[in-house]
Amino acid sequence: MEVVGPSLRLRYATALDVPALLELGSDPEVTRFFSWGPYRSASEPAAYVARLAGERERGERLDFLIVGPDDRAIGVTGLSEFSRRDRRAVVGTWLGRAHWGTGANRNAKALIAWLAFAVLGLERLGAYADLENPRSRSALGSLGFVPEGTLRRWHRHGEDVHDVLLYSWLRQEWERSPLAQARVTLRGIPPAAFNSTTDDRPVR
Repeated sequence: MEVVGPSLRLRYATALDVPALLELGSDPEVTRFFSWGPYRSASEPAAYVARLAGERERGERLDFLIVGPDDRAIGVTGLSEFSRRDRRAVVGTWLGRAHWGTGANRNAKALIAWLAFAVLGLERLGAYADLENPRSRSALGSLGFVPEGTLRRWHRHGEDVHDVLLYSWLRQEWERSPLAQARVTLRGIPPAAFNSTTDDRPVR
């Protein structure tokens, strides 16, 4: 399955993408607020790629590479903490530092939000931002995500435990936003485990 927009495309990662992921994820600034990284060897992104198919099949995580016209990865976005019954998931996105401030985050969020709301039938997207990460907090706010409060001692980074802000974006809010007007197309069929529509068919 691929989600295709005017300038970016979301596709599944393969073993051929390991070198690009290693390059992107070996930057300590990129992974500063993550529970993993920075990558130190190709075995780490290779292990990530290897477990993605099983996570999709089990309905645990639906991750995509963000790629440009040259098909080279510039980052990752995806859905996790998926609840089919409650029609909600959490969205997360990270980009290589060279792509910060370029509009790539906004464009990628337009694609993943369209997939979540228009195809998978979700009614809510959640997101997290570390309290010490003003870039992420500003980006979520500019897209229309609404802050809901602080989750105390929520995210463990080795021996450190961080508080995070919880954000949400509802389907009706997305429908009124400029991001809902993006020209997006779907190639392929979403994994059945992620389809929240009542008749188990994608909503187009």
